[in-house]
Formats: sequence, structure tokens, C-alpha cells
Amino acid sequence: MRNPREFLRPLVLGAPNPPAEIPTYPSRMIHFFDPANERIKARLPQLAPQVDILLGNLEDAIPPNAKEAARRGLIEVGQTLELGATRLWTRVNAVDSPWFLDDMLELTAEIGGVLDTVMLPKVNGPEEIRFLDLLLAQLEARNGLERPILIHAILETAQGVSNVEAIAASSPRLQGMSLGPSDLAASRRMKTTRVGGPHPGYVVRTDADPDDADTARTPSLQDPWHYTLARMIDACAANELYPFYGPFGDFSDPVGCEDQFRAAFILGCAGAWTLHPNQIPIAKAVFRPQPEEVDFARRVVAAMQEAGGAGGVAVVDGKMQDDATYKQCQVLLDLAEMLSEKDPDLAALYAAK
Repeated sequence: MRNPREFLRPLVLGAPNPPAEIPTYPSRMIHFFDPANERIKARLPQLAPQVDILLGNLEDAIPPNAKEAARRGLIEVGQTLELGATRLWTRVNAVDSPWFLDDMLELTAEIGGVLDTVMLPKVNGPEEIRFLDLLLAQLEARNGLERPILIHAILETAQGVSNVEAIAASSPRLQGMSLGPSDLAASRRMKTTRVGGPHPGYVVRTDADPDDADTARTPSLQDPWHYTLARMIDACAANELYPFYGPFGDFSDPVGCEDQFRAAFILGCAGAWTLHPNQIPIAKAVFRPQPEEVDFARRVVAAMQEAGGAGGVAVVDGKMQDDATYKQCQVLLDLAEMLSEKDPDLAALYAAK
């Protein structure tokens, strides 16, 4: 185990200092694109300003014969696209794949200065994060990079879920984690072919009527990802990381997508993956406080400050407010302020009345 003081020292001579804090910026959606697809790349100048994080995908959904083209395409995007406030991420191939090393060598050499975060798939334990941490330090020193590239882990194996707390504490570079439901379902031998979201067979049902066996029993849909998502969120919160819901694969079901995103937001996720442009406005609408919530939070904070600040008690709209609700309201106000700085429409929506 590393000495905690070593976390803030470069692992390699000449590498930049590891981050003392993970940068905070709008991250309502991590939007995936195929860098090998010329038609998609041509749309990026119009798409980039609409998203918070733009991610060039090199792993799943990129066939083996297109891996090199995707890598070259991502390098071209990083070198030519005007990103503005949008962050550029990539999902590299897994550490046990034949493409991983070339991904890391070429990306850090060519676009290391603009690449914000490397998303690492199929993380089983903290040793993979530490390996990538050391490799990035080597490559940063080799290429003269002045800013550390961060790491984002995808939780998509049963072993990874078992080790999630250790993964979350493994490196100061770790930006956050995402739930990867498809590979996790295969790893667990779950009986579903869906990409995220609920399953119509995963239900509980009301008890049978003892006086009438023919009475209809109402089923209630359950979320098969709730346990894993909540555990991942706790691990991230304990280590000051950012948790994300992963993909919702049914592009034709905006209502289901919105419900899944909203449940993740309420539970504590910073954002979600968007795989299709029609999911971007859903993420924007969901991963933000509602105006009425911001207004209420603002009134709670004002009332608490009048009552002596944190630690006191106040009554707002007939409801008792204390230190715990003060902190909850501050979370919403901080998020609203950050999003307002990027989005003028939200700034107008959240303006004090």
C-alpha cells in the first residue's frame, strides 16, 4: 500500500504533480462518438458546443479492423476541433487487449495536451488503475505534458463490483466511475440482453388475496442495477469522485431513458452516457436541479443564515430545516451556479426572483 503522502508526488521524474482535487465542471452527459466514422466527425463542430464531455470511443462498438482508424480519427479531432468549454475524453481498449498500448502511446504523444480523461473499461481491481497511473506518468514525462491526464473507471465486471471501494481509493488521478450494465450482465450471467434500464421480468407482486385466488395481483417493476449503482455512488462519494450512469441502449424509448437518468441523478450521479444525439436534451433536462428546487433551496439557505447559519434550525413553508437540509440545499445551489456559468438559458431560469 502506498504512503498517503506519496499520492501528491509525481510517480515519475519529470511528470506533472498529481491533482490535489478533481476538477469540477458541467458533466451532465458523456457523449460517445465513433472517430472512424467520417460522417459523424463532420458533425462534431456543431455537436461539441451542445455537450459537456465529448468522448472518442476506441473500444466496444469499434470492430478490430477499424481500431487504428478510430485512433487516428480521434487524434485528428483532438488536433483540429475547437472544443471551447467542452472536455475531450476517450475510452481506450482494455489493458489486456492488443490495442491498449498503442492507444496510450499515440494519444498521449499527439493530443496529450487536450485530452482530459482516459476511460478504462472492464476494471477488475485497483492494480489496473495503478498500472495506468504509472504508465500515464511515464508518458507525460516523455512528452513534456504539464497537466496530468485523469482516469475514469468503468464498473462492468462482477470482480470490479466486489473491489469497487479499493478501486475508488487507488489513485489521485481517478476522476470517477461509470456503470457498464452490458458487460456486467454478461459477467454476472444475468438473463437479459438489454443495455441498461429495467427488465419486464424483474418485478415484485402484491400478495394474493386469501379470500379470492382469482383477484389480480399488481406487479411493480424493479431496477436490477440499483444495488450496484448505489454501491458505486457510495464508493465515489467517500473518495470525492464523480459517479455516472452508463448507457441506455434503447434510442426509441425517450421516456424510459429519462426515467433511468432521473433515478440516477436523484441517487447521486453527476451525469450519464449519451450514445445518440436524441439523448443529449434528455440528459440536459434531467441532470440539473429544477427551478422550483433552486428557489426553495435559496430560501432555506437564507432562512438558515438568519437563524445563525449551519447548526441552527429554521422553518420554511411549514417544514423544519436544519444543518442536514442546509447542506442538501447547498449541493443544489452549487450545481445550479456551475451550470448557469455554461448555459445562459439556465442562468435565466435560475435567476433569483
